[in-house]
Amino acid sequence: MSQTLVPTASAEGTALPRSRRLLRAVAVAACLPYLTLKAAWLMGSRVGIPADSPLLDHGTGLLVANVLTVLMDCAVIVLALLLTRPWGRGVPAWLLAAPMWVATGLLAPITAGYPLQLLVHALGGSAGGTSGGTDEPFLHTWVFAVVYIGFIVQGLALGALFVLYARDRWGHLWRGRMRDLPAGPAGTAQRVLAVTAAVVALFPLTLRVLWACGGTAGLSAGAVAGRGSDFHVLETLYALFLLAAVTGGVLLAFRRAPALAVRVPLALAGIGSGAVACWGGWMAAVALIPGGDSADHPTKLMFLTYAGQMIVGLLVAAVGARFLAARSAGAVRRPVT
Repeated sequence: MSQTLVPTASAEGTALPRSRRLLRAVAVAACLPYLTLKAAWLMGSRVGIPADSPLLDHGTGLLVANVLTVLMDCAVIVLALLLTRPWGRGVPAWLLAAPMWVATGLLAPITAGYPLQLLVHALGGSAGGTSGGTDEPFLHTWVFAVVYIGFIVQGLALGALFVLYARDRWGHLWRGRMRDLPAGPAGTAQRVLAVTAAVVALFPLTLRVLWACGGTAGLSAGAVAGRGSDFHVLETLYALFLLAAVTGGVLLAFRRAPALAVRVPLALAGIGSGAVACWGGWMAAVALIPGGDSADHPTKLMFLTYAGQMIVGLLVAAVGARFLAARSAGAVRRPVT
């Protein structure tokens, strides 16, 4: 006789519901415009890129970035298949959770930010150049529309598929309310991680709020010149995701909100940590690409902000992982002969 966790609700061989097949098709189709555009650029086309775009100054760095982003978008297709095919139900938890955390972290700020930017534009906001700088063309406007709408659709479809998959396979781990958890705070390690994340978050959070409110301390000359409503919307969102990550981590570690559903701090910690860690890492990596105008290179304070975000995100993710591991270990097991 062996011991195993309670099996998922979807039995092997059960036909996939039409709703999930539709979500899978939508997720895959939403990747195609971006992949087509990137493939054209890799083959030498400059469609969508203005002749004087700063992108063209990066050469090899741009090529590497294009290859990397193609692989990342292809990973979305793989995840959509994994979440809807029978073989995906046997994938180890960590092998699914890690790429889904990255995908969620990268797509969540776009899903929230692009519609907000469009709304602010409709109310009179400007894309950039509010500080009197030369608003150099980066990409044609239609490229942003095609790419970001595709990302939003990917995020919503992939997120829905993951929630359905996770509900079937691990739904027992986030059922109930905080009061239903074992009495007392979580283990010492979780509390130390949560407190450390909260302390480290003070630095990037302070700078993000400062920049969102119009401050320029620590910004590069290029960033100052190119500020606009888009910049302020994104800075505000980064601050909110930092707050969400820290709040989720602290709630999971100290359990001070007994009436709160367990899934709420888990969602705050998961989405918030992914957003701040992955975008902090992405911005730091892009900044290291050689070439371009020296005025656009991030300052030391900007680099420290990106690094701080990454550290906060990883610490909070560790809190969430330990919380789920502890709940899984304490879950009711049933014997299987």
